[in-house]
Amino acid sequence: MNHFFKVLASWVFRLSLLAAALIFLAGLLFAAAVLLVLWLLRALWAKLTGQPVQPWVFKMHRSDLWQRAYRGSVPGARGQSSVDVIDAEVTEITNVTDVTKKHP
Repeated sequence: MNHFFKVLASWVFRLSLLAAALIFLAGLLFAAAVLLVLWLLRALWAKLTGQPVQPWVFKMHRSDLWQRAYRGSVPGARGQSSVDVIDAEVTEITNVTDVTKKHP
């Protein structure tokens, strides 16, 4: 009798996991269908009004991301850098020897 309950519990557990996976998949498909319908309605409205159909895009400025990563600043803290500034002596190099003059 104990073996019967173990087998029954394992099948109930497997079926509940399968049901949870199917519900999750149905939710994802529903969300994708809603987005598709919204995009198609937007495209139809653009065609009816004579405007070009614009894609949905996420605009990202790569230079801002580079500057934020290079400076080490936290997003939202403009002008503040978490990197300490170290003073260094600047010397000018005016004696360049490996440059040849090119004639136009």
